Amino acid sequence: MRIPARFAPLLFGALLSAIMVSLVSAFVLLVNQGLHPGFLAAWARSCATTWPVAFIAVTLVAPWVRRTVAKLTVS
Repeated sequence: MRIPARFAPLLFGALLSAIMVSLVSAFVLLVNQGLHPGFLAAWARSCATTWPVAFIAVTLVAPWVRRTVAKLTVS
């Protein structure tokens, strides 16, 4: 199944934010609480509550970042 190209920015935001939230929340939980029996549940809860914020942030900020990188680099 392929997704139409017009949805590429949303798919990019969804994937990037999901990956970043998963990695960062796991790291922060490990540093602050260590690996404990309830770690996976706490990690899932953390991801579920922070992913919507990250998705919106990535979706809104990504176009600005792309333009800024284009201005700061040469081909």
